[in-house]
Parts: sequence; C-alpha cells; structure tokens
Amino acid sequence: MNAAPADQIRLLDVQALDTRLSQLAHKRRTLPEHAEIESLTKDLTQLRDLLVAAQTEESDCAREQTKAEQDVDQVRQRAARDQQRLDSGAVTSPKDLESLQREIVSLSKRQGDLEDIVLEVMERRESAQERVAELTERVASVQAKVDDATGRRDRQQQELDAEAASVSKERGLVADAVPADLMKLYEKIREQQGGVGAARLYQRRCEGCHIELNITEVNEVRAAAADTVVRCENCRRILVRTPESGL
Repeated sequence: MNAAPADQIRLLDVQALDTRLSQLAHKRRTLPEHAEIESLTKDLTQLRDLLVAAQTEESDCAREQTKAEQDVDQVRQRAARDQQRLDSGAVTSPKDLESLQREIVSLSKRQGDLEDIVLEVMERRESAQERVAELTERVASVQAKVDDATGRRDRQQQELDAEAASVSKERGLVADAVPADLMKLYEKIREQQGGVGAARLYQRRCEGCHIELNITEVNEVRAAAADTVVRCENCRRILVRTPESGL
C-alpha cells in the first residue's frame, strides 16, 4: 500500500487521539469511586437487612405486649367482678364462698404472672426500639456516604465524557483527512493489536512493540519509497517514518 508521507504522519495523530480515548475510557471504568460505592452499597444492604430484622422484632414485641396487656385486663376485670360478688353478700353458700375466694386468689396470682410477662415484653421491645434507632442512624450515615461518592463519580464521569466527546470530534476531523484505504488498514491492525495500529519509528526502534530493528530491517525500510506504507516485522503495526527515525 502507498500513502503520502504527510498522510502517514497524520495517522500518528489519529493514533494519539485513539490512545487518549482509550485512556479516558479506562479512567472512567476505574474511578476509585466505583469501588467505594460498591463497598458502601454492600455495607448499606447489610445494615438495611439488620434494620428490617430489628423493626420486625419491635413490631412482634408490640403485638405481644398488646396481647399480654389485654390478658391482664381480662383477668383484672374478672377478679373485680368476683370481688364485687363477694363484697355484695349475694353468695351465701359456704362452699360457693370458698370457691369464689379461691378463684380470686388464683386470679390475683395469674394477674401477677401476666404483669411480669408484660414487663419482660416491654423490656425486649425497648431494646428493639433502641436497636432500630441505632440502625436507622447508621443507615442514614452510610447512605449519605453513598450519595457523596455517587456525586463525585458522576461529576468526574461528566468531565471525562466531555473530554472524550471533544477528542472524538477532533479524531473525526483528522481521520477524514487520511485516505480511506489507509484508515481501513489502520483500524484492522488496531483491533488486532490492542488498540495500537500505527507506531512511530524512532531511532530505529518501533514505538509499538519497543523492539529495535535489526540491520536488515533498517536497510529494507531505508530502501522503501517515501510513500510506501511499511510494517514492523515484529508486531506488524504500520511503521511511520519521521526525521527522528535514525535512518
């Protein structure tokens, strides 16, 4: 393939812009905020799970407390009715009186036991409420860190995207000035060679693979016409000659 030396030099400009685009894309992918957000999000998910568990426990305790208090109230009301019957003198049979008195004593003990249950449930509920408050605060704190890291990441991505758009525009203008067949070859090689399709020959060294040409290769390149598109024998990239090539 043949191409004017100026077009070959221009290909180095395209390569430089492509390299910059690759660098910007890599930087965008590897922003430290990505790992920070991932770690914080993991912590946040765990904390939210713990918070849900604590809220569920508090809700269960609330229902248990309500039920226990209702049981106490029922026993208290029944004991009050029995005491009223006893005090009214309506029960005259010694056997019935004895039975009523035993029931009042039994209800009193039962009420005491239920009240102990209420206190125990209230203590568990209070502990659960404290846990909910603590976890709610921790969730809010980690969420704030996630929001901050996300904001920093988004701002940097916007800056990188803006620069990439500018570089892409410039790249399009430069590439349009390069012959289509040369660009096609360059793109093919660039895809095969990890993003580098053209390299400068500097002081007899290919800047694509960084290997110095041997004397035979140097002589072949020196003998090639100025408009001949030469390739590196080692990496097969387009080798662009410049005044600094050392030929």
